[in-house]
Amino acid sequence: MKPMKWSLWPRTLFMRLTLILFVGLVVAHAFSFWVIMRERTEATTGLMLGYMEQDVASSVALLDRLPASERAAWLPRLERRTYSFSLAPGMEGHAPDTKLSSMIAASFVDAIGSHYPVTANVVPGQKDRVQAQLELSDGSPLTIDMRPAGLPMSGWLPVVLLLQLILLAGFTWIGVRLATRPLAQLADAADTLGPDLRASRLAEDGPLEVARAAKAFNAMQERIALYMTERMQILAAISHDLQTPITRMRMRADMMDDSEQRKKLNHDLKEMEVLVREGVAYARTLHGTAEAPCTIDPDALLDSLVFDYVDAGQQLSLSGKIGHPIVTRPNALRRVLINLIDNALKFSTVVEVALIDEHDGRTTILVLDNGPGIPEDELETVFQPFYRVETSRNRDTGGTGLGLAIAKQLTLAMNATLTLQNRSSGGLEARLTLADIQGRVIP
Repeated sequence: MKPMKWSLWPRTLFMRLTLILFVGLVVAHAFSFWVIMRERTEATTGLMLGYMEQDVASSVALLDRLPASERAAWLPRLERRTYSFSLAPGMEGHAPDTKLSSMIAASFVDAIGSHYPVTANVVPGQKDRVQAQLELSDGSPLTIDMRPAGLPMSGWLPVVLLLQLILLAGFTWIGVRLATRPLAQLADAADTLGPDLRASRLAEDGPLEVARAAKAFNAMQERIALYMTERMQILAAISHDLQTPITRMRMRADMMDDSEQRKKLNHDLKEMEVLVREGVAYARTLHGTAEAPCTIDPDALLDSLVFDYVDAGQQLSLSGKIGHPIVTRPNALRRVLINLIDNALKFSTVVEVALIDEHDGRTTILVLDNGPGIPEDELETVFQPFYRVETSRNRDTGGTGLGLAIAKQLTLAMNATLTLQNRSSGGLEARLTLADIQGRVIP
């Protein structure tokens, strides 16, 4: 059983690093803020209790010395933000049960307990609210009601915290962007390294690790181009060298008296020539095409191509219209279409070429036939060189097995895509989707 993947986890390295760093910085920032606020609370609580002890002691002494008729007038003057005085008995409560209420009760006892009998209780249902009850010298009751309040927060503090989070997000994005940009550039360069082997060289600067990776990638490109050039040269040389003995063998075959053997030998020699020619063509497509992209009229190109087949007596038709020029490699496009049409004509009686303008920069060309199609598990395998679905290995019907392979390689060199699929009505559909005007690869 495969483990389930967290769908919310981003797939790109950039987003993963950004998320990890930003969350980590936010957590560290929040923890630092909590530690500072806790230290500030404890320090302020200590200062508050120390100030309260002095203020309560002097306030009680003042009230004790005032005439009973004047005490009520002084109560508002003695009131503070967190505590007040009342000339009445307090509410029934229970003993302090929290750290802060215990500290408040102890402060009351320390401040006035040595001169007045005092009791401190917590008001039920109100956390940390403590009332200290005592009797003045004349027996009058006095209640001190302590209501601890949180630290006052400046109005600009939330704005500062928000700005800090924005700065954290911005610098995290910049840092991760700088760290992952070389990887993105390396991936782009690898993607553009197609059959033409013309990927742009990476700048060999920046951090040491990035420079080493760029230098290694550039060296790899050069080695691959060298190997491919050497292979093409070897195949071209073999083809050239084989032409002479094949020609001599054909001349000798023509001088044979046995017409049946002469016919068989000429047929074999023709197969050898075709195989050598197709092999060199495939090697050239692997090396890439030197043809530069240019603006063409696809409707005119397809119309001319189909007319040539019809003029040769083939059952081929053209439908649809693009209606605007496109930028592509015309010779490569023509070669791809010829290979696709030839492959369709080998196995069907009627072939149709359909043009589709997708209206989003894409141009699609379909080659449709009514043949037997291709087994589903071989739709991708047929693009391999020398692979043929026809199992008899008869080159008169199966060909050399290089036509679709050449078409696939030229398609990649054109920044296009080529796919095969069986038609529901029978036959095969070859779908060639060209790149848009800007030359981007069509997904």
